[in-house]
Amino acid sequence: MRTIVLSACLALVFSSMNKPCLAQDSGVDSAKPYRSPERFEKAIQRFEAADQQQPPPQGAIVCIGSSSMRFWHETIAVDLAPLTIIPRGFGGSNMNDALHYADRIVLPYSPRAIVVYEGDNDVAQGVSPEQILSTLRKFVDKVHTRFPECRIYFLSVKPSIKRWHLWSRMQEVNRLIAAECAKDKRLAFVDVATGMLNAEGEPIKNLFKKDDLHMTEEGYVVWKDALRPVLMDAELRYESKKPAE
Repeated sequence: MRTIVLSACLALVFSSMNKPCLAQDSGVDSAKPYRSPERFEKAIQRFEAADQQQPPPQGAIVCIGSSSMRFWHETIAVDLAPLTIIPRGFGGSNMNDALHYADRIVLPYSPRAIVVYEGDNDVAQGVSPEQILSTLRKFVDKVHTRFPECRIYFLSVKPSIKRWHLWSRMQEVNRLIAAECAKDKRLAFVDVATGMLNAEGEPIKNLFKKDDLHMTEEGYVVWKDALRPVLMDAELRYESKKPAE
């Protein structure tokens, strides 16, 4: 798994170096702190209420992230079948929100693996790449303190038409996360960004809805094609196994 993913990481890094974005990274204060996660309390409570009515399986793959993950809820189980998926995206979230709520919508499921999509909103909210990486490390530490063997797959920050002026900063986030994942065999960086760019290195129009930010079905096909082979190679062998006590 690491060989495949590392190759993708290196390809993304070098392609990023050779494809400068069309606009400068303007209007972003790199010193901005994260907003309070409490704004998502009701959304998390809805997940918890659903869990009480129908407890999710233990030892599955939890998929957490912002709206790009949230809007994948409808098809992600089919797209990644036969893997057992617990979708837990909540729109507007960032890496710090994922960290804050991991105790309630990730760890209770004793996940054998986690897929994370964060960083998109972080950059848009003015959080620096270094702070995003620091928060990612805290998320990893929290997970591995409870489940040392849990594998974590970080999806690259996607390019979008609406946030194209921020793409250079998003590329830096991707480089930092890819480098971090290369240090630990339990971590993997999955490049969903390259397939969303055309030959000129710009976002492909039909992958986005009218808001130029969220993805169409075609966009999720790109994500599926990038993530599914990685998960199948690493996770299918564990599908019938119960989580360790």
